[in-house]
Amino acid sequence: MARNASERLIVALDYDRLQPAYQMASRLAGLAGMFKIGKQLFTAEGPRAVEKLAGLGAGIFLDLKFHDIPNTVAGAVRAAAELPGVRLINVHTLGGTDMMRAAAQAVTGKRKRPSIVGVTVLTSLDEAAMARVGILGPLLKRVLRLARLAKQAGLDGVVASPLEVAEIRRVCPGKFQIVVPGIRPESAKKNDQSRISTPKEAISAGADYLVVGRPITAAKDPRAAAKAILEEISAALA
Repeated sequence: MARNASERLIVALDYDRLQPAYQMASRLAGLAGMFKIGKQLFTAEGPRAVEKLAGLGAGIFLDLKFHDIPNTVAGAVRAAAELPGVRLINVHTLGGTDMMRAAAQAVTGKRKRPSIVGVTVLTSLDEAAMARVGILGPLLKRVLRLARLAKQAGLDGVVASPLEVAEIRRVCPGKFQIVVPGIRPESAKKNDQSRISTPKEAISAGADYLVVGRPITAAKDPRAAAKAILEEISAALA
């Protein structure tokens, strides 16, 4: 579990090529506890992106959101866990209890076991968007139900918007990790996120890890932007 500000910061490297991702990660070395590799970079560059970026010393959050039949997801998680530096792997909670349980069991007994967390509801979605795909009712209620299922299935935590952190912490107490995207400093643009908050608000609510992309990587001075976010995290921890 993360303790200090740097350990809690995950920088999203949402690039389509390894070279610019590596250049950005090198500029931020020592500031982020983990770098996030998502579908775009992993599809373009594959496992070598993980190997190269892990060489900088930070951990890797492999953000591939596995969602398939239990056996397929278990195999994917097992393979991902063998990549160097991988500390976080995510799956979609909507894959169901059996799938989540298979993902958790896939890393049981590993010497350097990564944490497996379940994506609840994407931060780009609101209740209207959920209703259009047939998932009705208060969004918070849906998120909390999925978080409970994730814990019951043996996952180490969930990925959720900052607006649900406090309630997830209430219904899933103990060593249950909450990874929070949708983080925007007060001066940053909202972009394509719907459910967002500041770093200080998210940490104060009980978040363990904050995933931050464009507010850092698109800043004129990414290192200064990262330091400003770390200051907000430190203030909340104090």
